[in-house]
Amino acid sequence: MRTVHSGVVDERRCGARTGAGTRKCGDGQREGDHRRGRNGRRMNRVVAASVAGALAAVVVTGCGSDDSGKSGSDTVTVYAAASLKQVFTDLAKQFEADHPGAKVQFSFAGSSDLAAQINQGAPADVFAAADPVTMDTAVKGGRITEATQNFATNVLTIVTAPGNPKHVAGLRDLTQPGLQLVVCAAPVPCGRATKKVTDAAGVALKPVSEEQSVTDVLTKVTSGQADAGVVYVTDATSAGAKVATVSMPESAAAVNTYPIAVLKDSKQEKLAHEFEGLVTGPKGRAALQGAGFGAP
Repeated sequence: MRTVHSGVVDERRCGARTGAGTRKCGDGQREGDHRRGRNGRRMNRVVAASVAGALAAVVVTGCGSDDSGKSGSDTVTVYAAASLKQVFTDLAKQFEADHPGAKVQFSFAGSSDLAAQINQGAPADVFAAADPVTMDTAVKGGRITEATQNFATNVLTIVTAPGNPKHVAGLRDLTQPGLQLVVCAAPVPCGRATKKVTDAAGVALKPVSEEQSVTDVLTKVTSGQADAGVVYVTDATSAGAKVATVSMPESAAAVNTYPIAVLKDSKQEKLAHEFEGLVTGPKGRAALQGAGFGAP
């Protein structure tokens, strides 16, 4: 690069002495300039090639560097039924404390929606469903083995606005005229359980809304958009003073069992199995029991 610069400077000096450019410098000067020009162009090409090679090396190194994916390299992604949100969030804190540098990332929703997402290729490592029927759907999708583990049970109950202003005393009171009732839609586990309970009891409910997850039902009640709702006991427990709980003995006809499994194509198989082990182990059982879940 300096050769090119020197050539330009020499040309200007020659022009300054003669007052007529480089003509008076003679053929030798012009030939020297010509050679320097060729050398300069050759040097430019060499430098350009070197720079291009260096840049290519940087790009390749960046793509292959461990640091490029470091933020997600120790993250286990768990797809879990909405009713597990509170207890799984608490268990994740324990898991992260026991595994420095590891993170647990959740997707909570209706189990049926999650199973559909998994069957469509969603990047999950662990799936925890609210009933075996939904887990079977995911197993049939091919990404989960049949080696699932049951880790908890849950039953339904009735929740109303605080103080129970509509005086709901049981399942049959949910049919009273003017009552704004919300339940889970039939395709999701809490909806299937609700239908099983009402069919066994011979009660026909007429809800104003059917929700895609049990937490949506609870939200409708706690926000005042509904007078009553049918949810899991665990959701009523987590809501605390935001709702009044009415027992529903008929719920014994539909006890939901919760299975958990690691996906075959998990990118974090070791961490995924360790999280599964936490859920199914003594610490997990204690946390689940404290949240109102029953033993499997």
